[in-house]
Amino acid sequence: MDLSKLKKRPSYPFETIAVAVSFSFRCEFLLAEAKRMADVCSATLILLHIGEKTREKEQLLDGLIAKSGIDSNENRLIWMDGEPVDTILKLCKLNIVDLLILGALERENLFKFYLGSIARNISRRAKCSVLLLTNPSATPQKFKKMVVNGVNNPKTIHTLNTSLYLAHLLNVIDVTVVNEVEVHGLAMTIAEDSTAPQTKEIKRNLEEESSGILQMVIEKCDSSKINLNNKVLKGKPGYAISKYAKDKNADMLVINSPDTSLNLFDRIFAHGIEYVLADLPCNVLIVHSRV
Repeated sequence: MDLSKLKKRPSYPFETIAVAVSFSFRCEFLLAEAKRMADVCSATLILLHIGEKTREKEQLLDGLIAKSGIDSNENRLIWMDGEPVDTILKLCKLNIVDLLILGALERENLFKFYLGSIARNISRRAKCSVLLLTNPSATPQKFKKMVVNGVNNPKTIHTLNTSLYLAHLLNVIDVTVVNEVEVHGLAMTIAEDSTAPQTKEIKRNLEEESSGILQMVIEKCDSSKINLNNKVLKGKPGYAISKYAKDKNADMLVINSPDTSLNLFDRIFAHGIEYVLADLPCNVLIVHSRV
């Protein structure tokens, strides 16, 4: 493979989609969701299985693939033994994958979260976009509501444009772009001797500034025929948008990929993406802009 193709590769369209499959009870559902996504994106689908290849496993997986309607002649199945996270990331890089689809538990206990599940470790380290599906179905449900981060970051314009690309293909009818105002920063801005009217004015100015930044981001994107709503939230970045997506009953939350690799200390004192990964509010798309 020509790995130079990865450099500055756009975050969309999704031309090559990979799905990591195992022999869990949800494998059939995950394959159905991956097929739907590959079909709407007109993408090549690659199935990745990490583990020892046996005749029994091969027959079982072939049966699941056939049942899901995936054409084995047009799509590839790759078997490779090794440590799951590193092996999946390596295969995604070698095959110029644009989107990796993973199944994910909605919530993990504290001990397992700190150790990191396969899905969450990949989400932190992947160099392609990652779609975490919390409740895959044999008959994939229509995506109706999408919430997208609108944080002031160079990556955001790529995330928003990728969201609109996908929203158009999936016929999403409700897209809301959200910016979060850090509560701690708001408190630091307001002096102890500020009067109630002054405090109210400071809050209003900060919210207007955040709303203005959000609007500038929206105006730069290619919204085509999709109507975008915008929302400014007060709260901890990551936590606020995750709660909003859950309260809104969103079908998909779209966020930027992390700026740096997060270590154990970072995850204990959570950064934005960690709030989302700790308690997935819905399906989550992490866009890697490759900038």
